Amino acid sequence: MGIPRLRAYAGPAFLSYGFRPFFFLGSLYAGLSILLWLPIYAGEFNAHSAFVPVDWHVHEMLFGYLPAIVTGFLLTAIPNWTGRLPVQGLPLLALVVLWLAGRIAVFFSADIGWEAAAVIDGSFLLAVATAAAREIVSGRNWRNLKVLLPLAVLACANSAFHIEAHLQGTSDVSRRLGMAAAIMLISLIGGRIIPSFTRNWLVRKNPGRLPVPFDRFDIASLAISAIALGAWTFAPGNSVSGMLMAVAAICQAWRLSRWAGERTLRDPLVLILHLAYAFVPIGLALVSASIFFPDAVPAAAGLHALGTGAVGSMTLAVMTRATLGHTGRELKAGKGTSFIFVVLLLAGSLRILAAFVPSDAVIDMAGAAWMAAFAGFLLIHGTALTTPKAR
Repeated sequence: MGIPRLRAYAGPAFLSYGFRPFFFLGSLYAGLSILLWLPIYAGEFNAHSAFVPVDWHVHEMLFGYLPAIVTGFLLTAIPNWTGRLPVQGLPLLALVVLWLAGRIAVFFSADIGWEAAAVIDGSFLLAVATAAAREIVSGRNWRNLKVLLPLAVLACANSAFHIEAHLQGTSDVSRRLGMAAAIMLISLIGGRIIPSFTRNWLVRKNPGRLPVPFDRFDIASLAISAIALGAWTFAPGNSVSGMLMAVAAICQAWRLSRWAGERTLRDPLVLILHLAYAFVPIGLALVSASIFFPDAVPAAAGLHALGTGAVGSMTLAVMTRATLGHTGRELKAGKGTSFIFVVLLLAGSLRILAAFVPSDAVIDMAGAAWMAAFAGFLLIHGTALTTPKAR
């Protein structure tokens, strides 16, 4: 399934497809934001943000980095889904500038005012959701409209984050709502691409058991996860929320087991998708455990399993595969690519560990591993993102 034929385009390759600028700048920002966060966390540097330091960190991961990667994915996938031409050139540049403006506005929100920062920052996700909806509706690709729901929730959570942080002094409900939207995006998109890519590889390389096709169990798992995440968002300490999160964790783990991931050990590009998705049930289970056993399981463990683990690993896996596939490279993970997968999985694991063993050294190691992964992605795949497609 290839990207539709392009209209006449003579501009820079960097603006020929949405994945190019957003994967490049998103991965660059993923590393730079943590490079800034570590000294901010240590009290050695102050941002000019109206957010308290931890809110700036949470916001820029959930509403800065993640939307860039989701936008790159959607602007590349939607033309495949609909058969319509991709967004490119000046319209794509406008979206890139809007995203960059949001990052600058949030960082300097104490100087320009929280209202101005909220409007500038919030306009990006609104523009992306509008563009995606227009393309899907125009292409009459109704079945993919469901992807817009968690995207719309993410946009609402972003606006709520600014308001809540201003009124309450810090975010609470809105950060959980943003995380819930992120996990539902991963559940929807991951549930589509992981079994598909796994099936394609197994048929060619390792005949035998194949992933179970999408069925009612997947629908039930998504519904239960959405309900559980919604309950946790608005009642994070309630035992009912804890039970729902536990059930959701079991369903997501069972769902993952149906995709034959254990048969993909010889292909890191496929295996990483399964390992990244595993952080979803792990995170849900840790959140549930933190509700019932708060003295033994810190709430931060589940949050970082879902954030650093699931969001970080899944986005890097998708970026790598999409970059190789859409720039004419071989769909094969070399030693460098395998390395960045390993260090990002390590970053997620270390960040979970840091919740149980509070240690600046462990947090620093997790941050270093995260930065190494995204720096490695740029070093290995940056040229592919900025130059014409290989023949």
